[in-house]
Amino acid sequence: MKLSISKLILLILIFTSLGIVGCKPRGAQSAISGDAAQKTYVAPGKYDEFYDFVSGGFSGQMAVYGLPSGRLFRVIPVFSVDPEKGYGYSEETKPMLNTSHGFVPWGDLHHIALSETHGIQDGRWVFGNENNTPRIARVDLKTFRTAEIIEIPNSAGNHSSPFITENSEYVVAGTRFSIPMDNTNGDVPIKTYKQNFKGTVSFIHVDTTGRMNIAFQIQLPGVNFDLARAGKAKSHGWVFFSCYNSEKANTLLEVNASQKDKDFILCVNWKKAEEYVKTGKAEKRSVAYAHNIYDENKHMATSEIEKEVLVLDPKNCPDMVYFMPCPKSPHGCDTDPTGEYIVGSGKLAAVIPVFSFTKIQKAIADKNYDGDYDGIPVLKYETVLYGEVQKPGLGPLHTEFDANGYAYTSFFISSEIVKWRISDLKVVDRVPTYYSVGHLSVPGGPTRKPWGKYVIAYNKITKDRYLPTGPELAQSAQLYDISGDKMKLILDFPTIGEPHYAEAIPADLIMKNSQKIYKIEDNQNPNVTKGDNNVKVERKGNEVHCYITAIRSHFNPDNIEGVKLGDVVYFHVTNLEQDWDIPHGFAVKGANNAELLIMPGETQTLAWKPDRVGVFPIYCTDFCSALHQEMQGYIRVSAAGSNVPITFSMGKTEPTGPIAENKQ
Repeated sequence: MKLSISKLILLILIFTSLGIVGCKPRGAQSAISGDAAQKTYVAPGKYDEFYDFVSGGFSGQMAVYGLPSGRLFRVIPVFSVDPEKGYGYSEETKPMLNTSHGFVPWGDLHHIALSETHGIQDGRWVFGNENNTPRIARVDLKTFRTAEIIEIPNSAGNHSSPFITENSEYVVAGTRFSIPMDNTNGDVPIKTYKQNFKGTVSFIHVDTTGRMNIAFQIQLPGVNFDLARAGKAKSHGWVFFSCYNSEKANTLLEVNASQKDKDFILCVNWKKAEEYVKTGKAEKRSVAYAHNIYDENKHMATSEIEKEVLVLDPKNCPDMVYFMPCPKSPHGCDTDPTGEYIVGSGKLAAVIPVFSFTKIQKAIADKNYDGDYDGIPVLKYETVLYGEVQKPGLGPLHTEFDANGYAYTSFFISSEIVKWRISDLKVVDRVPTYYSVGHLSVPGGPTRKPWGKYVIAYNKITKDRYLPTGPELAQSAQLYDISGDKMKLILDFPTIGEPHYAEAIPADLIMKNSQKIYKIEDNQNPNVTKGDNNVKVERKGNEVHCYITAIRSHFNPDNIEGVKLGDVVYFHVTNLEQDWDIPHGFAVKGANNAELLIMPGETQTLAWKPDRVGVFPIYCTDFCSALHQEMQGYIRVSAAGSNVPITFSMGKTEPTGPIAENKQ
């Protein structure tokens, strides 16, 4: 039975009004597995089995949790400034947040993707997307630091990313908001959406060092792209994007983009696209986008504005892209470990369609089309469909897989995870979530080799799950054991930001390569001070540069004079420690940006413009030793016209006696 959009929306409203969405289901307490404590307990001094990398949503950051404990280990600053670590505040990291719009100190990180080799997670990098000012970031998993950020031109709302091909050849990204292209006159009436607004999918190449560059873009009709998965194994060389708003609505999309019974999944043959690029079919377009790279040897970032991108137009590139119908307002798009099956999840659909890659190829070969959409062939639904999972639940969103032939789909409206068998499309189990699950993840679930063992739900509503904290509640994740026939809830833990997607990877693949210190002899920062004999303070016009060392438990120098009002002071601080887990902090009273957090062997710079005359303390903000409190000093700021010379010292004491007044 087909449901009209009005009836389906009415059904959703009925469920909501009856309290099915966001209320405690019966037996919620008994839903916890009896051996949950044993299965999630990680003894003091023991390690978790998995690292779980979780997007931070509107925080713009990425969080790292342990599984099965649910313990938060680290928040990695990516797209937003972080005063805890000085990210985006230190002179070395400010360029990481540069864009074609200038310095943007915040972001909206929705999805992540772990690097792969032969379709298996390899523990080298994790990529994250920025949904607002379109960007892709690469985090180095040796250091757990953001190593690179690249902006995406001809795009707006970079939601459908950063999904990765099975050898990390490409990170792919689709536009959420279609817009007039960057190389056109963007000042057009919004009502001309159907004529002037376009979408793109971007293919960002990743070389063997991790370095990214935009290889090419494909210009597409003005639809909204939601999520994507690259093919694997037999479907390697293809990537599949869910897309909605085939109506090309530009207002009240809640209604106007939900009119059709089916929207589309876009199928892209990126191997064919590569051929077209090589034969000169791509058009060079003038654009402007930032490319920011952090140099681990210099401990500093640089930002460059790129000026050109290659764009392919499907009308000039036959056999490169196809649409296949998918009911209704598709959100999720996932490929199983064999690469044969592509699962679409229509938010307003009453079934889960499963497509066959083999059938897709046959339909293309036979030109079995159901017309076209803006010149792009539309494959007939029945010819590419493997089958439909019947009556699975309400509001299907996302699907991941284990290694035993089962799929796990999240259902937002009915607040549950449903387990179904791929071979016969039969539902075999379902468990409630608390409440309104969005994404879910199985360790290795999007790869050729799922690690399995757990499925984690990332929920949108948490009322009555945790202690109340005012109007805003903690975000929620729930851990289910999937090692047996039935799913069992074993842990409920809060998360930062609004978690969207996550991927988990065995700890052994990362832990063995983890960097502990930066070797001081390898430090190539131009402002490094490699020993106490090299400390200095220099005036360069109205700039004062202080080359400082930090080691337990003092700064050198720790007394600085001769700064004048109107000067900009640059504190270049080098941590001389060569022992693991001995960072030092640095702050100055009155600084209106942030502190520094400096790892062993690293150099970081804080710029400070004093706003008044006086003596200002400097101190270490990160506990480093029993004498941490003593790790402090002073900097003197004199009037703009004073003749106080630049002097600096550490450990120098003056003879006792009357204090002489400084004659200026």
